[in-house]
Amino acid sequence: MDLALFRASLAAAAPPAGLGPAEQALWWDAKGDWDRAHALAQTDEGGAGARVHAYLHRKEGDFGNAAYWYLRAGAPPSRAPLEEEWAAIAAALLGEGG
Repeated sequence: MDLALFRASLAAAAPPAGLGPAEQALWWDAKGDWDRAHALAQTDEGGAGARVHAYLHRKEGDFGNAAYWYLRAGAPPSRAPLEEEWAAIAAALLGEGG
């Protein structure tokens, strides 16, 4: 799946089959369900989950918590607009780089 198909899937009621927890978290975040996205990000103990977790806390305005998760992900804190950060994470998780 590429980023365009991932975005198009947002018209559905549920995320596409085969996505990992981090990708599902981004999907639910884009649908406006931060709580569900956060719960999913917490289930992914790897770098992808930490990266999405950092983004989610940045989005909620909890910058201290976001900084912790960026560190856990091995990524510098993002200063990009939230939509750009979301797209970059999604593209990376979908194997498109970024």
